[in-house]
Amino acid sequence: MSEVRTRFAPSPTGYMHVGNLRTALYAYLTARHENGTFILRIEDTDQERLVDGAVDIIYDTLKENGMTWDEGPDVGGDYGPYVQSERMGIFKDYALQLVEKGSAYYCFCTEERLAAVREEMKAAGETVGKYDGHCRNLSKEEVERRLAAGEPYVIRQKMPTEGVVAFDDLVYGHIEVDASELEDQILLKSDGMPTYNFANVVDDHLMKISHVIRGNEYLSSAPKYNLLYEAFGWEKPVYIHCPPVMKDAHSKLSKRNGDASYQDLVKQGYLSAAIVNYLLLLGWSPKGDKEIFTREEMIEMWNPAWINKSPAIFDIQKLRAINAGYINRMSDEEFTEIARPWIESVVKSPIELSPLVANLKPRCEILSDLPERVMFIDHMNEDYDLAFYRNKKFKTDESTSLTALKALEPVLEGTTDWTREGVYNACAPIAQEMGVKGGWLLYPLGIALAGTQATPGGGTDLAVVIGKERTLERVRKAIARLSAL
Repeated sequence: MSEVRTRFAPSPTGYMHVGNLRTALYAYLTARHENGTFILRIEDTDQERLVDGAVDIIYDTLKENGMTWDEGPDVGGDYGPYVQSERMGIFKDYALQLVEKGSAYYCFCTEERLAAVREEMKAAGETVGKYDGHCRNLSKEEVERRLAAGEPYVIRQKMPTEGVVAFDDLVYGHIEVDASELEDQILLKSDGMPTYNFANVVDDHLMKISHVIRGNEYLSSAPKYNLLYEAFGWEKPVYIHCPPVMKDAHSKLSKRNGDASYQDLVKQGYLSAAIVNYLLLLGWSPKGDKEIFTREEMIEMWNPAWINKSPAIFDIQKLRAINAGYINRMSDEEFTEIARPWIESVVKSPIELSPLVANLKPRCEILSDLPERVMFIDHMNEDYDLAFYRNKKFKTDESTSLTALKALEPVLEGTTDWTREGVYNACAPIAQEMGVKGGWLLYPLGIALAGTQATPGGGTDLAVVIGKERTLERVRKAIARLSAL
């Protein structure tokens, strides 16, 4: 195949599961690395599971993560339509071609008959298994009679009954399946709708997909797909099956089980770029120790042969670490822009964020960490533990802190330049006059203003953030509480 053409073909059934987004990423990188074509196809034939607005979620998620597609429902292309439900007239024609070739057959079995067969197998102590082939060898005359009578039917693929079916996968290598294990799967349902297993093969061929990238839950279906390609005489694609994304060693990560979707992670404060970077590494191992990459680096170094066979465990702590790495690489201006909405969710009064950024950024792993760390600005706990004033590093306790705050209170009251530099320059000389270190003097100020030991900045920084009026109010209340001991 001269041109690499990959596709991401999600079903619009809700939010974007992280496993689906990883599949999209791998398909996108495969196309971009080879200067090929990345296609978006919406597979909406499972009408019962469709969710309103889910198509927009697919569009928005891919766009947010820079995975622009070259062909798709909204941008068009030479091989559309790119929505499966708009391609319904195509599939019956191809199913009938297989019947003519002897690779498929009409099946008139009713649901009642199939249920009765299953019950008989249960009663006999047999494992309920594949379709029993009841209609597999009906004569042409009987088929025509029953069709003329208007009997409902499905079209089933006629599988070989002996030998092996083999195929190659870029991740799992050469795989052979005993033909006797394959079921005569339904290709066309009684309502005329194709099954996923049939429609995706036809669409992949018609859209000239060169590399099929999907989860390994489809690995067992690949022999059936290959038999369809062979029956039509079509060129087979390169198969790339990805390992499952696991919650733990025993259970898969699944949106059906309520596990976090991409949208959930964003709401929790993870950056889109960090999520994609983590998904890149979830089942794929680059050369070297580097873990954080730009999009250009991902495209340049991408090699699907480095996808692992083993299941990938979704490690939220690893994701947090990568997210923190992205935050730390931001400029202060970039961080301020993304942090502001989270801070303003709990801080309603106008504040100057810049004094806090230098301290918040290196201590922030995910953006949802921020509200709790700045809550004190508008909602300080005035009954904080006075033991917070004890600090071995600065050699402070309740008594020394009272002395420090009494010395600072008139200086703060007299300060007119209420900027970061102005407040610091007003307070720093007091330490020299008292013959103490700056930390001994200013550590208690941070406790008095924040009411917590983990303050997002030094005392003078906090003073600038909360303003002169609240600074003096909180310092005086701290002096009163410490004086009462």
